[in-house]
Amino acid sequence: MRRIVLSILVLIGSFHVFAQADSTKTDTTINVKRIAPKTALPRSNDHFLLQLGYTAWLGKTDAMKTKGFPRTFNAYFLFDFPFKTSPQWSVALGPGISTNNIYFDKTNIGIKDVSSTLAFTNVADSNHFKKYKLATAYLEAPLELRFTLNPADNNKSFKAALGLKVGTLLNAHTKGKTLQNSTGGTLNTYIEKENSKRFFNQNRFTATARIGLGHISAFADYSLTSLFKDAVAPSVKPLTIGITLSGL
Repeated sequence: MRRIVLSILVLIGSFHVFAQADSTKTDTTINVKRIAPKTALPRSNDHFLLQLGYTAWLGKTDAMKTKGFPRTFNAYFLFDFPFKTSPQWSVALGPGISTNNIYFDKTNIGIKDVSSTLAFTNVADSNHFKKYKLATAYLEAPLELRFTLNPADNNKSFKAALGLKVGTLLNAHTKGKTLQNSTGGTLNTYIEKENSKRFFNQNRFTATARIGLGHISAFADYSLTSLFKDAVAPSVKPLTIGITLSGL
């Protein structure tokens, strides 16, 4: 160890001597040696994506009486890999979370029923919740093929992407708030939450598309698989449109 330290000190001393020797040269030589090569700053690759969207159920029946603003919130962290031969193109992939909240009007969803099918029951003429929703959460792995018109200035450039998301269901639950009677009178202000994934497909595949400028883009997601298992409920395929905020 002492020999290694001694060798390092000798090298440092040698560099110091050489540096002093160079200082005796002309100013032109010194100026040339002090010029540092220019380095390009790494481009922003949209690693972090936040999405807020409106979700519609394609294929829903009349019994599925949705209302309000059915919304989706997604958050992803993607690794971006530009093509060396064509830096305008890249592939991005990584993990993320997708949540969906669908609101219903005077409807009860038998998410914990022991029956073989999932029932959507109209409860307008009986006790019902003033606010009622079905919420799902997925762990997802998006894969995108990206195009950036000006990769040297990605923060202000036109960009577009097509891709596919593979997801697995983490949670499915209904949530009711403020119990009312058939005339709208309040009976109780409690919150009821029921959890069950039994009627839902555990995995889903979603086609994705984005187009925008700089950090903001519009996106669309279409589920290629049904939300519910075969034969337990109608084949419902969610379609989401919304806004993406990207950066880093």
